[in-house]
Amino acid sequence: MTSLTAAPPLSELGQTTLRKVRRRVMPLVILLYFIAYLDRNNVGFAKLGMQSDIGLTEAAYGLGAGIFFIGYALLEIPSNAGMYRFGARKWLARILITWGIFATAMFMVNGEAMFYVIRFLLGAAEAGFFPAILFYLTLWFPAAQRVTVLGLFILAQPISNALGAPVSGMLLNMEGVLGLHGWQWVYIIEGIPAILLGIITPFVMTDRPEHAKWLKPEEREWLTSTMNKELADKQKSGNHNFLAGLKDPRTIAYSALYFGLVCGIYGLGLWMPTIVKALGKFDSTQVGFIVFIPYAIAAVFVYFWSKRSDRTGNRVWHACFSMAMAAVGLLGAGYLLPVNAVLAMIFLTIAAMGIYSAIAPFLAMPAAALTGAAAAAGLAMVNSLGNLGGFVAPYVVGLLKDATGNSQSGLTFLAACLAITAVATYLYARKRPEGVSAPAATAPVSESL
Repeated sequence: MTSLTAAPPLSELGQTTLRKVRRRVMPLVILLYFIAYLDRNNVGFAKLGMQSDIGLTEAAYGLGAGIFFIGYALLEIPSNAGMYRFGARKWLARILITWGIFATAMFMVNGEAMFYVIRFLLGAAEAGFFPAILFYLTLWFPAAQRVTVLGLFILAQPISNALGAPVSGMLLNMEGVLGLHGWQWVYIIEGIPAILLGIITPFVMTDRPEHAKWLKPEEREWLTSTMNKELADKQKSGNHNFLAGLKDPRTIAYSALYFGLVCGIYGLGLWMPTIVKALGKFDSTQVGFIVFIPYAIAAVFVYFWSKRSDRTGNRVWHACFSMAMAAVGLLGAGYLLPVNAVLAMIFLTIAAMGIYSAIAPFLAMPAAALTGAAAAAGLAMVNSLGNLGGFVAPYVVGLLKDATGNSQSGLTFLAACLAITAVATYLYARKRPEGVSAPAATAPVSESL
C-alpha cells in the first residue's frame, strides 16, 4: 500500500479563496453540464412519442441513441486539444453553440436514417465538453478538494434527469401546437438553451487563476502559487506533454474501466422512461414525475458520497462500492419488474444512486494521475473510449428487448457490466496513489457554494 502523508491544513486565506472560486466557477459549469445531459438524454422521453411516428424498432432506437457516442468518441481528443490551445472560454462557447444547433435540429427527424445522422452530429458537436470541464477544474482546485468538487459537477447528471423528466413529460403533451408533435417540442425547447449559454459563457468564464480579476491580489497569488506548486511536484514524475497523456498506461487502463461504468450510466438513463412506462398505464406526464424520484434521491447521495470520498482519501473503494450497489439495484429491478412495481422502483433508485455516486471518485483517479497537457489528453481519451459504452449499452439493451419482449435481460446485462468493472477497478487501483491518497486535512468544500 502506498504510504500516505496527510494533506496540510488550509490556511484561512486558502479557505476564503477556494470558497470564492467555488461560488464563481461551479454554478456555471454545473449549469452547462445540466443542459448537456438534458440534450443527450431527452431522446429517452422523445421516444415515447417519436417511435410510432417515424417507425423505430427498439433496436433502431438503441442504435440511434447510442450512435451519439461514436461522433463523440471520434472528435473527443482533437476537441480537447483545441480547448488546451484556445482556452476554456472560447472553446466551450464553440461546443455549446454547435451542439445546441444539432440538439434543436432533432425535431426534423423523419426516419431511421435522419435519426442516426443527427444523433451522430450531436455527439460530434458535444465532443470535448466533459473532459474540458474536468481539466478546467484541475486548474482551479487542489487535488485534496477535487472529489467533492467533481461530485458537485456530477450532480448535474441526476439533477438534469430528475428535473428534465417531468419537463419532458409535460412537453410531450404539446401535441399539435403549431402543427408539431409533442416530441418535436421536447427537442426545440430543450435545445435552444445551449445556444444561448454558448453566447454568454465567454463573458462570464475565466480561463485560469492568474486571470481571475474577481479575486483579491493576495487570493489570486495564493491560488496561482498553490496550483503551480502542485503542478511542478507532479511534473517531476515524468513526461507530461499532450502525446504523453495519450500513451500513458494509466490512461489506457482507466479508459477501459470507464467503458464499463458508462455502460451502466447510459444503459439506464436512455431506457429509464421506457422501463417506467412498462410498470403501469401511465401517461407521459406521470412517467416524467415517476422518473424524477430515483434521480432526485441519487442526487442527494452523490453529494454525501463525494464528500466522504474526499474526507477518507479512498477513491477506489468509494467508486467500486457504488458500482457494486448499482449492479445489485439493476439486477433486483430486472427480476422484480414483472412481480412488484414498487419494489422494482426501489431497486431502480438504488441503481441510480450507485451509478451516479461512482462517477466523481472514479474520474478523480485519472485526473490525479496526470497533469498539464497530459491531463487534457488523458482525460479526453478516458472519456472518448469510455463513452463508447454509451453506444454499446443502449444498442445491446434494445436488441435484448426486441428479442425477449421485456427489460429483464437488458438490466441483467447492465448489472454484469458494472459488477465486472467494480472488481477490475478495485484490483487495478487499490494500491495506486491516485486510488488511495491522503485525505484532505481541512477541506472547506463541505461548506455551501
